[in-house]
Amino acid sequence: MTDDTIGIDISKATLDIHRLSDGKTMSFSNCPAGFKALSRFCAKTAVARVVYEATGAYHSGLERALGAHLPLVKVNPLQARRFAQAQGLRAKTDAVDAKMLADMGNAFALEPDEPAAEIQHDLKELRSFRSGLIKDRTGIMSRMKTQTLSITRRQSKARLAQVDKQIAEINAEIERLINSSDKLAHSMKILRSIPGVGAICAATILIEMPETGSMDRKQVASLTGLAPMTRQSGQWRGKSFIQGGRKIVRDALYMPALVAMRHNPDFKAKYQALIKAGKPPKVAITALMRKLIELANALIKADRNWVTKGA
Repeated sequence: MTDDTIGIDISKATLDIHRLSDGKTMSFSNCPAGFKALSRFCAKTAVARVVYEATGAYHSGLERALGAHLPLVKVNPLQARRFAQAQGLRAKTDAVDAKMLADMGNAFALEPDEPAAEIQHDLKELRSFRSGLIKDRTGIMSRMKTQTLSITRRQSKARLAQVDKQIAEINAEIERLINSSDKLAHSMKILRSIPGVGAICAATILIEMPETGSMDRKQVASLTGLAPMTRQSGQWRGKSFIQGGRKIVRDALYMPALVAMRHNPDFKAKYQALIKAGKPPKVAITALMRKLIELANALIKADRNWVTKGA
């Protein structure tokens, strides 16, 4: 077969493989030795695509090791589940999921993703580590509220200071890496020109959504998970909602949207218009988040900074 498709179900410890051409299944360790074995397995046939679901940290090693050597296709887990439901699949095992992903890749003739640059892998690892530190910090501060013993409070304060120092070091390394790339540094400058968008939000967009600047408005909203999903059947119309997409980017846009709503005249006017139209504040803020990411995409595409209207 000259257009073979391979599906991979990725877990913390293993990579379960299904080759569509002959139904061959294999299981490799999710580690460097396993990546080499997978590469040799794929070399036995002409592979058009290797399909897997986005699984957070579990797929990062595969992408870093084989992104430049195999035609990798990362699919949204929600889309994969919908495909499985459409196929009438009820069982959910690693082997079943691997075959389902191979079938999905073949059915839609999914195109391989553009291999990420090494710096992009490094930045993702740093961002993920920073996210863990932020959770640690939140947990420490929460526990301190109920601590009464001097020893527990003293150690919590020491741990908090340590975490704050580590966060600052990670922030500095992210900034250094971004500044080491002319393209990323230029895009960062454009994003920071938008009122309300700080260094962390801008870096998150560049790290987690490197496609920014290459899409249209609908595509960028959909990829971020900020495109409203409409529910309608006949004369019945349900409430619209947002779903899927890159939650990390959505989370990073929330505070900037609040800042923009208060201090950016354009965003403030849009927010007030939505509230006047009867939209709940949460829906109005979500609309501002969508406006922010659409603006970020448009500015990077046009290679220009934000300019306040009338300036």
